[in-house]
Amino acid sequence: MQRDIRIFFATDIHGSERCFRKFLNAGKVYEVNALILGGDITGKALVPIVKQADGVYRGWIDGKEQTIHEDGLNDMLSTIRNAGLYPFVGRQDEIDQLANDKNVLRETFATLVRQSLIHWMELAEQRARSQEIDVYIQPGNDDDPAVFDGLTSDFVVNPEDKVLYLKDTLPMMSCGYSNRTPWDSPRELEEAQLAAKYEQMVAQIDNFECAIFNLHVPPKDATIDRAPILDADLKPVVRAGEIQTFGAGSTAVREVIERYQPILSLHGHIHESGGMAKIGRTIAINPGSEYSDGILRGALITVDTKKKRVHYQLTSG
Repeated sequence: MQRDIRIFFATDIHGSERCFRKFLNAGKVYEVNALILGGDITGKALVPIVKQADGVYRGWIDGKEQTIHEDGLNDMLSTIRNAGLYPFVGRQDEIDQLANDKNVLRETFATLVRQSLIHWMELAEQRARSQEIDVYIQPGNDDDPAVFDGLTSDFVVNPEDKVLYLKDTLPMMSCGYSNRTPWDSPRELEEAQLAAKYEQMVAQIDNFECAIFNLHVPPKDATIDRAPILDADLKPVVRAGEIQTFGAGSTAVREVIERYQPILSLHGHIHESGGMAKIGRTIAINPGSEYSDGILRGALITVDTKKKRVHYQLTSG
């Protein structure tokens, strides 16, 4: 049994290629045994770029129209991908079809998601395989089911709904679904459904002293799940000049942690609530997310399997 296992954990990069490359680079920089990306890995929107007859390209970034020539196209595409969006280059009639046909838009978006993820899988293999770093990437609640078609690799592992062993030592159960949210995201469940999923997996673990729960949604009312209270128009509620917050985490997550007391639990979902919380003996970590600024927030974690201790450091860069 390997005594110390070093992990770099990040989450909620929402399609940002810059953040994904930083995630992969962290493996070598921190000399870790495993990289774990905990959910919400895909972007949320498509950015149309019109190819005009004169060879000039016209696109919109941050709501501003930009016109560029062929030699500037790659820079524009990189800027869009780094922001977690998917560029689509086409003729004006193709762009119009996207705007007027929801089915075409949905299929095109799914294709771009798959292509992006396949590219990411290739990058991960190039960067991590030779360094003997294991890579785990799972979808979160915001990820469209199309994500599974892109997470196909004989090297990168999607741990969703499984119990796997990090370096044949640490049992890790993983689930990317969340409890219900105001946003009606693609992968949400009732608390009872989440609890049933967790119970199926914990039944496969016989040693919780070194177990890891990789659950995208954080535990309810554990300081790492504070989110804005929203009104009927999904706007933050402000009182006395301050945004009001509440614990948006999952009761099912809280209960499974309290009952089984894993050594470590890894979470995301609530971008603005990064930090650490103790639940009994369990160290629960949510690194938070600033993907839209190209900043990767993560957690460098060492699990001492002999002394049954966790050392961690939150990172940002």
